Amino acid sequence: MISSKWTKLIKSLHLKKYRKAEQLFFVEGEKAVLEVLAAGWPVRALFATEAFSTQHAQALNTGGILQQCSSEELVKVGTFSSNNAALAVVEIPQWPLFSAKAQSWTLVLDNINDPGNLGTIIRIADWYGIKHILCSPDTADCYNPKVVAAAKGSFLRVQLHYLPLAGALAHANMPVYGAYLGGENVHQLKLETAGGYIVLGNEANGISSDVSQYISRQITIPAFGGAESLNVGIAAAVICDNLLRLSQ
Repeated sequence: MISSKWTKLIKSLHLKKYRKAEQLFFVEGEKAVLEVLAAGWPVRALFATEAFSTQHAQALNTGGILQQCSSEELVKVGTFSSNNAALAVVEIPQWPLFSAKAQSWTLVLDNINDPGNLGTIIRIADWYGIKHILCSPDTADCYNPKVVAAAKGSFLRVQLHYLPLAGALAHANMPVYGAYLGGENVHQLKLETAGGYIVLGNEANGISSDVSQYISRQITIPAFGGAESLNVGIAAAVICDNLLRLSQ
Protein backbone atom coordinates (compact mmCIF):
# COMPACT_ATOMS: atom_id res chain seq x y z
CA MET A 1 0.00 0.00 0.00
CA ILE A 2 1.21 3.52 -0.81
CA SER A 3 0.85 5.68 2.31
CA SER A 4 -0.82 9.09 2.23
CA LYS A 5 2.59 10.69 2.84
CA TRP A 6 4.13 9.07 -0.24
CA THR A 7 0.98 9.61 -2.28
CA LYS A 8 1.15 13.34 -1.58
CA LEU A 9 4.87 13.51 -2.36
CA ILE A 10 4.67 11.57 -5.63
CA LYS A 11 1.72 13.66 -6.84
CA SER A 12 3.66 16.82 -6.02
CA LEU A 13 6.54 15.59 -8.21
CA HIS A 14 4.31 15.99 -11.25
CA LEU A 15 5.23 19.70 -10.96
CA LYS A 16 8.66 21.16 -11.66
CA LYS A 17 8.76 23.42 -8.58
CA TYR A 18 8.35 20.45 -6.23
CA ARG A 19 10.86 18.32 -8.15
CA LYS A 20 13.32 21.17 -7.74
CA ALA A 21 12.52 21.69 -4.06
CA GLU A 22 12.71 17.99 -3.17
CA GLN A 23 15.48 17.14 -5.67
CA LEU A 24 13.43 14.07 -6.58
CA PHE A 25 11.55 12.72 -9.61
CA PHE A 26 9.74 9.50 -10.37
CA VAL A 27 10.09 6.76 -12.96
CA GLU A 28 7.24 4.39 -13.77
CA GLY A 29 6.78 1.19 -15.71
CA GLU A 30 8.60 -2.13 -15.73
CA LYS A 31 11.45 -1.43 -18.16
CA ALA A 32 12.28 2.08 -16.93
CA VAL A 33 12.30 1.11 -13.26
CA LEU A 34 14.53 -1.90 -13.93
CA GLU A 35 16.94 0.31 -15.90
CA VAL A 36 17.15 2.82 -13.04
CA LEU A 37 17.88 0.04 -10.56
CA ALA A 38 20.50 -1.52 -12.86
CA ALA A 39 22.17 1.87 -13.37
CA GLY A 40 22.63 2.32 -9.62
CA TRP A 41 20.91 5.70 -9.36
CA PRO A 42 19.88 6.53 -5.77
CA VAL A 43 16.29 5.36 -5.32
CA ARG A 44 14.47 6.86 -2.34
CA ALA A 45 11.40 4.58 -2.55
CA LEU A 46 10.18 1.76 -4.75
CA PHE A 47 6.54 0.75 -5.10
CA ALA A 48 5.75 -2.45 -6.97
CA THR A 49 3.01 -4.98 -7.54
CA GLU A 50 3.36 -8.47 -6.16
CA ALA A 51 3.74 -9.88 -9.68
CA PHE A 52 6.60 -7.48 -10.50
CA SER A 53 8.32 -8.18 -7.16
CA THR A 54 8.14 -11.92 -7.70
CA GLN A 55 9.31 -11.84 -11.31
CA HIS A 56 12.26 -9.52 -10.63
CA ALA A 57 13.20 -10.53 -7.09
CA GLN A 58 16.92 -10.72 -7.91
CA ALA A 59 16.98 -7.18 -9.34
CA LEU A 60 15.11 -5.77 -6.35
CA ASN A 61 17.89 -6.07 -3.80
CA THR A 62 17.12 -2.51 -2.75
CA GLY A 63 17.89 -2.42 0.97
CA GLY A 64 14.37 -2.42 2.32
CA ILE A 65 12.91 0.44 0.28
CA LEU A 66 10.52 -1.84 -1.63
CA GLN A 67 6.84 -1.46 -0.76
CA GLN A 68 4.19 -3.62 -2.37
CA CYS A 69 1.06 -2.00 -3.74
CA SER A 70 -1.66 -2.55 -6.32
CA SER A 71 -1.61 -1.50 -9.96
CA GLU A 72 -4.57 0.79 -9.19
CA GLU A 73 -2.47 2.66 -6.65
CA LEU A 74 0.37 3.07 -9.16
CA VAL A 75 -2.04 4.55 -11.69
CA LYS A 76 -3.50 6.86 -9.04
CA VAL A 77 -0.18 8.49 -8.14
CA GLY A 78 1.58 8.31 -11.53
CA THR A 79 0.86 9.44 -15.08
CA PHE A 80 0.34 6.13 -16.88
CA SER A 81 -3.19 4.99 -17.71
CA SER A 82 -2.12 1.48 -16.72
CA ASN A 83 0.86 0.25 -14.70
CA ASN A 84 0.93 -3.28 -13.35
CA ALA A 85 4.66 -3.13 -12.54
CA ALA A 86 6.38 -0.43 -10.47
CA LEU A 87 7.16 3.20 -9.71
CA ALA A 88 10.44 4.47 -8.26
CA VAL A 89 11.12 7.79 -6.54
CA VAL A 90 14.65 8.74 -7.57
CA GLU A 91 17.13 11.40 -6.49
CA ILE A 92 18.03 13.95 -9.16
CA PRO A 93 21.74 13.54 -10.01
CA GLN A 94 24.18 16.42 -9.67
CA TRP A 95 26.18 16.38 -12.90
CA PRO A 96 29.65 17.97 -13.12
CA LEU A 97 29.86 21.29 -14.94
CA PHE A 98 29.83 20.87 -18.70
CA SER A 99 33.20 20.88 -20.45
CA ALA A 100 33.39 20.35 -24.20
CA LYS A 101 35.74 17.67 -25.48
CA ALA A 102 37.53 17.80 -28.81
CA GLN A 103 36.03 15.69 -31.58
CA SER A 104 32.77 15.21 -29.72
CA TRP A 105 29.25 16.35 -30.58
CA THR A 106 26.99 18.29 -28.23
CA LEU A 107 23.32 19.03 -28.80
CA VAL A 108 22.12 22.51 -27.85
CA LEU A 109 18.40 23.08 -27.26
CA ASP A 110 17.11 26.64 -27.41
CA ASN A 111 13.70 26.79 -25.68
CA ILE A 112 12.36 23.36 -26.61
CA ASN A 113 8.99 23.47 -24.87
CA ASP A 114 7.32 20.15 -25.55
CA PRO A 115 8.22 17.38 -23.07
CA GLY A 116 7.63 14.69 -25.69
CA ASN A 117 10.03 16.39 -28.09
CA LEU A 118 12.68 16.70 -25.38
CA GLY A 119 12.35 13.04 -24.43
CA THR A 120 12.67 12.03 -28.07
CA ILE A 121 15.79 14.17 -28.52
CA ILE A 122 17.39 12.62 -25.42
CA ARG A 123 16.73 9.18 -26.91
CA ILE A 124 18.20 10.27 -30.25
CA ALA A 125 21.31 11.63 -28.53
CA ASP A 126 21.76 8.30 -26.75
CA TRP A 127 21.37 6.39 -30.05
CA TYR A 128 24.13 8.43 -31.67
CA GLY A 129 26.44 8.34 -28.66
CA ILE A 130 26.03 12.02 -27.80
CA LYS A 131 26.67 12.30 -24.06
CA HIS A 132 25.78 15.94 -23.37
CA ILE A 133 22.90 18.26 -24.16
CA LEU A 134 22.99 21.97 -23.33
CA CYS A 135 19.54 23.39 -22.59
CA SER A 136 18.38 26.98 -22.26
CA PRO A 137 16.79 27.62 -18.85
CA ASP A 138 13.33 27.81 -20.50
CA THR A 139 13.62 24.38 -22.13
CA ALA A 140 11.29 21.73 -20.69
CA ASP A 141 12.46 20.07 -17.47
CA CYS A 142 14.22 16.79 -18.26
CA TYR A 143 12.66 15.15 -15.16
CA ASN A 144 9.11 15.92 -16.23
CA PRO A 145 7.31 12.52 -16.21
CA LYS A 146 6.44 12.91 -19.90
CA VAL A 147 10.11 13.53 -20.77
CA VAL A 148 11.23 10.53 -18.72
CA ALA A 149 8.64 8.31 -20.43
CA ALA A 150 9.56 9.51 -23.94
CA ALA A 151 13.29 9.13 -23.31
CA LYS A 152 12.82 5.37 -22.68
CA GLY A 153 15.74 5.08 -20.23
CA SER A 154 18.14 7.21 -22.29
CA PHE A 155 18.01 9.93 -19.60
CA LEU A 156 20.29 7.61 -17.59
CA ARG A 157 23.10 7.93 -20.14
CA VAL A 158 22.80 11.50 -21.45
CA GLN A 159 23.66 14.46 -19.22
CA LEU A 160 21.52 17.59 -19.60
CA HIS A 161 22.95 20.94 -18.51
CA TYR A 162 20.64 23.95 -18.09
CA LEU A 163 22.52 27.22 -18.58
CA PRO A 164 22.46 30.47 -20.56
CA LEU A 165 23.32 29.30 -24.07
CA ALA A 166 24.79 32.56 -25.36
CA GLY A 167 27.45 32.54 -22.66
CA ALA A 168 28.33 28.91 -23.33
CA LEU A 169 28.55 29.30 -27.11
CA ALA A 170 30.46 32.58 -26.93
CA HIS A 171 33.51 30.56 -25.88
CA ALA A 172 32.98 27.63 -28.24
CA ASN A 173 36.23 26.35 -29.76
CA MET A 174 34.45 24.12 -32.28
CA PRO A 175 31.96 24.84 -35.09
CA VAL A 176 28.43 25.74 -34.04
CA TYR A 177 25.85 24.34 -36.47
CA GLY A 178 22.37 25.82 -36.33
CA ALA A 179 19.25 24.21 -37.82
CA TYR A 180 17.36 26.66 -40.04
CA LEU A 181 14.83 26.47 -42.86
CA GLY A 182 17.55 27.85 -45.12
CA GLY A 183 21.28 27.12 -45.06
CA GLU A 184 23.84 24.58 -46.21
CA ASN A 185 22.36 21.27 -47.31
CA VAL A 186 23.04 18.83 -44.47
CA HIS A 187 23.42 16.01 -47.01
CA GLN A 188 26.33 17.76 -48.71
CA LEU A 189 28.24 19.32 -45.82
CA LYS A 190 32.01 19.25 -45.61
CA LEU A 191 32.92 19.28 -41.95
CA GLU A 192 35.70 21.42 -40.51
CA THR A 193 36.24 19.08 -37.57
CA ALA A 194 34.90 15.74 -36.34
CA GLY A 195 32.78 17.39 -33.66
CA GLY A 196 30.95 20.54 -32.68
CA TYR A 197 27.67 21.93 -31.40
CA ILE A 198 24.28 21.24 -33.00
CA VAL A 199 21.73 23.93 -32.13
CA LEU A 200 18.00 23.26 -32.41
CA GLY A 201 15.51 26.05 -31.86
CA ASN A 202 12.04 26.49 -30.45
CA GLU A 203 9.25 24.51 -32.14
CA ALA A 204 7.45 27.67 -33.31
CA ASN A 205 10.08 30.42 -33.42
CA GLY A 206 13.35 28.66 -34.20
CA ILE A 207 16.71 29.74 -32.80
CA SER A 208 16.60 32.95 -30.76
CA SER A 209 18.54 36.05 -31.75
CA ASP A 210 20.67 35.79 -28.59
CA VAL A 211 21.90 32.39 -29.69
CA SER A 212 21.94 32.89 -33.47
CA GLN A 213 24.82 35.37 -33.27
CA TYR A 214 27.09 32.49 -32.26
CA ILE A 215 26.05 30.14 -35.07
CA SER A 216 29.06 29.63 -37.33
CA ARG A 217 27.24 27.53 -39.96
CA GLN A 218 23.55 27.51 -40.80
CA ILE A 219 22.37 24.11 -42.01
CA THR A 220 19.08 22.81 -43.36
CA ILE A 221 17.36 19.55 -44.25
CA PRO A 222 16.27 19.90 -47.89
CA ALA A 223 12.55 19.46 -48.54
CA PHE A 224 11.22 17.46 -51.47
CA GLY A 225 7.53 18.03 -50.79
CA GLY A 226 5.17 20.68 -49.54
CA ALA A 227 5.40 20.38 -45.74
CA GLU A 228 6.06 23.69 -44.00
CA SER A 229 8.51 22.26 -41.47
CA LEU A 230 9.67 19.15 -39.61
CA ASN A 231 9.05 18.22 -35.99
CA VAL A 232 12.15 19.19 -33.99
CA GLY A 233 12.70 15.61 -32.85
CA ILE A 234 12.68 14.32 -36.41
CA ALA A 235 14.97 17.16 -37.48
CA ALA A 236 17.37 16.25 -34.66
CA ALA A 237 17.52 12.64 -35.88
CA VAL A 238 18.19 13.58 -39.52
CA ILE A 239 20.88 16.12 -38.61
CA CYS A 240 22.60 13.83 -36.11
CA ASP A 241 22.58 10.97 -38.60
CA ASN A 242 24.25 13.08 -41.27
CA LEU A 243 26.80 14.84 -39.08
CA LEU A 244 27.80 11.68 -37.20
CA ARG A 245 28.12 9.77 -40.47
CA LEU A 246 30.28 12.47 -42.04
CA SER A 247 32.54 12.67 -38.98
CA GLN A 248 33.40 8.96 -38.93
